[in-house]
Amino acid sequence: MSLFETINEELKTAMRAREKERLEALRAIKTAFLMARSEKGASHELSEQDELKILKKLVKQRQDSAEIYQQQGREDLYNKEIAESKVIAEFLPEQMSEAEIRTYLQQLISEMGADSMQQMGPVMGRATKELSGKADGKMISSIVRELLS
Repeated sequence: MSLFETINEELKTAMRAREKERLEALRAIKTAFLMARSEKGASHELSEQDELKILKKLVKQRQDSAEIYQQQGREDLYNKEIAESKVIAEFLPEQMSEAEIRTYLQQLISEMGADSMQQMGPVMGRATKELSGKADGKMISSIVRELLS
């Protein structure tokens, strides 16, 4: 079953259970998937990578909004955004811990023979491709920068 179909099933379940916040988050996911499909052509099926990219974007948007609401003292909106980001994050693969990312990057850097900041580009390219969906790009970047300097 594709992620799109899973979202549709979860939507139905949330409707029956009358879970308002979960329903809003699932509708946002479905809308984003439908928008992405229509942008690239009516018959275009989204790849798993495309779906994960959309989910990560939705989670990031909600976290950014929540941060702004918290700064403005809007706890009601902050809580809503955090709840939605948690629902959306349920459909993402489990994230790697910082220690796991660090271990992976140390192996990758030694395998590639990188020893200075000048090789950061190729290391980042390969790392972001291989860790796509499993690790945050900012964390990867900071660890690579730390390991190469």
